[in-house]
Amino acid sequence: MHIFVNGLSGKMGTSISHRANKAKNIFIIDSIKDCDAVIDFSRPESTMEIINQCKKHNKPIVIGTTGFNHEQLEEINNASQVIPILLSYNMSKGIFFLKESIKDFIKKNDNSFECIIKEVHHKEKVDSPSGTAIELKEVIENNDHSNIISSIIIESRRVEDINGIHEVRFFNNKDSITFKHEALSRNIFSDGALFIANSITKRSPNLYSVKDFFS
Repeated sequence: MHIFVNGLSGKMGTSISHRANKAKNIFIIDSIKDCDAVIDFSRPESTMEIINQCKKHNKPIVIGTTGFNHEQLEEINNASQVIPILLSYNMSKGIFFLKESIKDFIKKNDNSFECIIKEVHHKEKVDSPSGTAIELKEVIENNDHSNIISSIIIESRRVEDINGIHEVRFFNNKDSITFKHEALSRNIFSDGALFIANSITKRSPNLYSVKDFFS
């Protein structure tokens, strides 16, 4: 499999290149035209330019970039009618299972709770709160059909050399229940991106989530 990485010189691009070099059947190349799939970990403006190239050459793209505005998200959605696109702010299987656990907790609980989402990342991360923290908030809101969650607060911190910590705490005057995921290495994101890149080459145009690949 031949992969073009947009953002190759960044931390995630370096991690993807390292993991690809350890694999026997994955090769990083510098041509979108000749690749099988594109992986993007860059900035929103760069992502939008690469999407146009993917449309031109009919290539699927796996997007891990965060910080898109409404218009950019709409453009990504429109592009997914032409090419397969995976848009996810976290490609770790651990975060996927964290979300599934939270969904299950909300669906099976009839007590009222307040919620605090805490996220910690390295100081170079541009967006705050993280895309994953926003996704976790949306997961809670979209699955709270009985309105048991009275409030949701997101707290963000930026410190040195933290790949990513996400903690979701539900609490009331009787209980405190915490769900937590900590990324000990960027490899979990790289491995997820490479796995999805290989799988998305077999998909038809659509806007996909990690659930479409990890379920």
